[in-house]
Amino acid sequence: MSTLGPLLTELCDDAALFPPGNAPLDRALPAHAAHRIADHAGLVGTFVFPAPRIPELLEALGERPFGGDLTLSLTVPGGPSAVVPAMESLRDVDGVTVAALEIAVPAGESPAGVLVALDVIAAQYPGVALFVEVPRDERRAEILQGLVGSRYAAKFRTGGVVAEAYPDERELAEALSTVVRTKVAFKATAGLHHAVRNTDPHTGFEQHGFLNVLAAVDAVLDGADTAAVAAVLADRDGAGLAARLNDLPPARIEELRNSFRSFGTCSIMEPLADLVEVGLVPSTMSPITEGSLA
Repeated sequence: MSTLGPLLTELCDDAALFPPGNAPLDRALPAHAAHRIADHAGLVGTFVFPAPRIPELLEALGERPFGGDLTLSLTVPGGPSAVVPAMESLRDVDGVTVAALEIAVPAGESPAGVLVALDVIAAQYPGVALFVEVPRDERRAEILQGLVGSRYAAKFRTGGVVAEAYPDERELAEALSTVVRTKVAFKATAGLHHAVRNTDPHTGFEQHGFLNVLAAVDAVLDGADTAAVAAVLADRDGAGLAARLNDLPPARIEELRNSFRSFGTCSIMEPLADLVEVGLVPSTMSPITEGSLA
């Protein structure tokens, strides 16, 4: 069990390679290894890696610049058809484990076809968690319905490098309400740079907070309607959100985290700093600079 407690255990997947961080692989790998043995190690989940860059990873692993084993969450932007080639290329790589696949749904792919493909993938890789990156188009409802009662989880984009990549409170509230009520687990990616809802001072983008998402899941579990869940997502009171989450009983925390599995972040240090600031992580775990971990 993490010393941070079950609310925060493995909440932050290490997506250092992705925008806006875009860390070079030769820095991201040793930094990840350092996170895994630091005081905040309990906060850190898998290392998120894009399947198209596997040749680069194999070259880096040949040099072993970081030490230790590597557990991956492999993103597959090419969709279900690209999964097997990616997995085969890693099959005999010593020390590398693929714990999860984050599979995109390319334009033109039908929801029914994706779900059939997932069944094939699940049979081939029974120990790997499967996340479907749910598109923000007319296919969303059918895909989410198809996940109900399955072993597959959803992946939602909560931001990006353009303002249009950020769903507003209503859209995200509807998505969260759907998966929580139907008991479909989910993860989030992109945009959750800070713990609390904020306006980015450099871009002006309205950014969701990961504590808001945790609290929004709690609100859905309490029976809140979409408007109330959207209000939680819009809440900028970090102390209030932290107090709400800190007061949750163990059974509710377990239920909440069974729903919201993790989120990908290009910086482990930023979420950690925010958690220290709102008092959910002890000040003795104050973050150091990301660069010093490489």
